[in-house]
Amino acid sequence: MQTFINFLRGSVPFTVTGAFPERFLNLCAQQRVAFWDLEWVDAHTLRLRAARRDAHKVRRIAEKVQCEAAARRGEGLPFFLAGFRKRYALLIGLVLSIGAVCVFSQFILTIEVSGNQQVSTSVILSELARHGVRVGAYGPGLDVRRISQESLIQLTGLSWMSVNLHGTRAEVLVREKLPEPETREEHTPAHVVAEAPGIITHMEVLEGQPCFQEGDTVLEGEILISGVMDLKEPMWSETDAGQRLVHARGSVYARTWRSLEGKIPLTAQVKAYTGESGRTYSLTVLGHRVNILGKTGIPLRGYDKISKVYTLTLPGGREMPLALEVTEWRTYETATAALDPGAAQDLLETQLSQRLTQQLGEGGEVVSSAFTARAADGMLYVTLQAECLEQIGREVTFPGTAGEILPGADA
Repeated sequence: MQTFINFLRGSVPFTVTGAFPERFLNLCAQQRVAFWDLEWVDAHTLRLRAARRDAHKVRRIAEKVQCEAAARRGEGLPFFLAGFRKRYALLIGLVLSIGAVCVFSQFILTIEVSGNQQVSTSVILSELARHGVRVGAYGPGLDVRRISQESLIQLTGLSWMSVNLHGTRAEVLVREKLPEPETREEHTPAHVVAEAPGIITHMEVLEGQPCFQEGDTVLEGEILISGVMDLKEPMWSETDAGQRLVHARGSVYARTWRSLEGKIPLTAQVKAYTGESGRTYSLTVLGHRVNILGKTGIPLRGYDKISKVYTLTLPGGREMPLALEVTEWRTYETATAALDPGAAQDLLETQLSQRLTQQLGEGGEVVSSAFTARAADGMLYVTLQAECLEQIGREVTFPGTAGEILPGADA
């Protein structure tokens, strides 16, 4: 703290030389002249530092004791400002710089969003921009509480939002809504039917009446687990007790055979670069883009464009709203070229394998598979034949109410 005070009031280092420099120190103490950083060079020479306002007293005391006080260059804020006394341009620049810092510190330069995973940052920033929270906005003029509430109404995926201003940085904290738990429809009766033909290998019946056993062959659309359950009659009774409607549930695993086909042309349009190219430079300041160098017009025919953005980043990783964008473009014409049949077949086989995995879903397994390829009419056809093990049951509702009792044939 004392060092900071000494900087504000300024200090002058002195070298005092004489026969009796200790008398000089005694007089300084008697006349309340503050000094510090005392250093004895030899028996007749010492160095010290005194406040700027006491510099003339130090010289006068040195003359009284027949010593020589040589002052070096002063240090501190007063001497720094004195350097601008005849440099008006620098003084004006200093004043403008301080004013710019005071003024521009009230504007938002960066916006940071945290706490979101499902709702993208760009969606949040777009909604905030509609309410005035954007790069370059005047921070004190924003009602951040009202903006947070109104933005939260529009962003249905969020449950909470807070906008906090920290100088030139706007901090946006959000919390996303928890996903609603999946509810099962239990009041509508349903059958479990076969989604694909196959041979049943395993059945897990949770609710309903099974219509097949393991080892049976089923066709697509057949009822595997019925939602109409026969009620058990009392012993020795000859009366039909009727049936009860339920929402059938269960898993039915079966061996299935699937066939998928894909095709691709054996020729394709490729790019042939003409040699014409160009480069443009643009500067983005506070969200406003300005072209500074290069042609802005690009030919209407085909071209490739690559853009690289260099953003001003402060130490610590904070990005500022100042970026240089370099765009390079090259024109091309299209030409017909033949594809490599082997590479085309590999591509189709990969795509067919991915389609099969998607169709099998979670828990599905490919037991064996084989590919066949043929070329016809400029096209390559690839067929995938696969034996699979998968869950083929799916629920299908039908009219009625779960729990309803249907009368028997004798009623």
